[in-house]
Amino acid sequence: MRGKNGGKDFLVFALPGLFCFVAVVIVPFIYGVYLTLTDWDGVSQDKNFVGLQNFAAVIRDKQFWSSLLLTFKYVIFVVIIVNVLAFGIAYLLTRGMKGQNFFRAGFFTPNLIGGIVLGYIWQFVFSRVFVSVGEVTGWGLFEVSWLSKPNMAFAALVLVSVWQLSGYMILIYVAGFMGLSDDVMEAASIDGASGFVKLKNMIIPLMMSSITICLFLTLSRAFMVYDVNLSLTAGAPYGTTEMAAMHVYEKAFTSRQFGVGQAEALILFIIVAIISGAQVYFTKRQEVDA
Repeated sequence: MRGKNGGKDFLVFALPGLFCFVAVVIVPFIYGVYLTLTDWDGVSQDKNFVGLQNFAAVIRDKQFWSSLLLTFKYVIFVVIIVNVLAFGIAYLLTRGMKGQNFFRAGFFTPNLIGGIVLGYIWQFVFSRVFVSVGEVTGWGLFEVSWLSKPNMAFAALVLVSVWQLSGYMILIYVAGFMGLSDDVMEAASIDGASGFVKLKNMIIPLMMSSITICLFLTLSRAFMVYDVNLSLTAGAPYGTTEMAAMHVYEKAFTSRQFGVGQAEALILFIIVAIISGAQVYFTKRQEVDA
C-alpha cells in the first residue's frame, strides 16, 4: 500500500518538476552541444555539420581568451571582497547591536534590483555624480568618469558587483552565525580564548557550511556576469572590460557565428563546473559539527 502511495506521490509532486528540469535544462544543453558541431548562423534553417572546426576557431580566438582571463581576474576580486565583507558585516549584525534588523534589510536591498537597472544607475553615478564631486572638490580620483579608463572601469565593475552581491551573502552568513552554539562560545571564553583565536579555531570551522554556499554562489554568479557588464560598460572602453559571457553573446548573436559562440559557451560552462565543483568538494571537507 505504501509503495502504491509512494508512486502516486512521485507522479503528483516530483514528475512535474522533473519534466520541467529536463525540458528547460537538459534538452537545451544537449541541443547546444549539437550546435557546436554545426555552422549555424542563428537565423537560417541550414545546419551543416562541421565537426570540431568551431572548437578550432575558439582556440584561435584571442579575444575570447583575453575576455576569459579578465573574467578570472574579476572573479578573484569579487569572490574575495564579497565574502570577506559579508562575513565581517554579518558578524557585527549578530552581536546584538541596535537596529541590526534594519541594517540586514538595508544591505539586502541592492540584491533585489535587476542587474540591467543597477548598471544604468551606477553608470549615472560614475559618469555624472562622481565627476561633479571631482569638479567641486578637485579630487583627481573623480575628475573624469571611471568608465572612460580601462583600469577604473574594471574597478567600477568590481565595486558594483560587490555592492549587489554582498547583501545576499550577508543573510546567509547571518543565518550561520545565529546557528552557532552559545555554550561552545561561552566555554571558549571561559578557557581564556581571545577573539582572534575563537574566530580562527572555532567560528570559521563551524561556519564552513555557510562559507561553502557563499563561495559557490559568488563564484558561479561572477563567472556568468553579463547584465551588469552590458549596462554599466558594454565592454568599453575599447573592449577592455568585455567579460567572457558578453563575448559569447556577441559572437553568437551579433557576429552570427552561433556554432563558435556555443562552443565558447560550452568551454566556459566546463571551466565553471570544474572550479565550482572543486571549491564545494574542498570546502565541504573542512566542515565540522558543533
